Amino acid sequence: MKFLLSITIGVLLIQILSSCSNHSQKSTKQFNKYIIQKTSNPVVYFEIPVLNIDRATRFYSHVFNFKFDTTVVDNNEMALFPFSDEKSGISGALAKGEIYKPTTNGVLIYFNTVNIEETLKLANTNGGKILYPKTDNGIGFVAEFEDTEGNRIALYQAKE
Repeated sequence: MKFLLSITIGVLLIQILSSCSNHSQKSTKQFNKYIIQKTSNPVVYFEIPVLNIDRATRFYSHVFNFKFDTTVVDNNEMALFPFSDEKSGISGALAKGEIYKPTTNGVLIYFNTVNIEETLKLANTNGGKILYPKTDNGIGFVAEFEDTEGNRIALYQAKE
């Protein structure tokens, strides 16, 4: 029974693949897009809203030792977080513009850190506010702070 099911699934897959090659370029692109969506992580980029781009870049530079590249996109000021193709994970930007509104009630972004206590101390010293102290969640440690712009930001530290 399992053998028959495997053959049936195999035949269906071959039919799907061959029908894709018989359709237009657009159909092939749609099929490839489907495959990519199913095999890659869903989040690829983030933007943290800010009111004052200089204050925000200073804060994140002091807390995480980040170096930013700045640009303007559609009349919005952007300070791009570091990104390297050789490392895992995603990157994003601090974003200032009419459509960007800092909040503690929105999406929560987790930054990786090797020492949560030190990062919380740096956040507090540089104008942030601790919202949730270091807590063991079973797989690591988490904490949250409010940045200088009014955003709730989370931290993650792996267990050793």
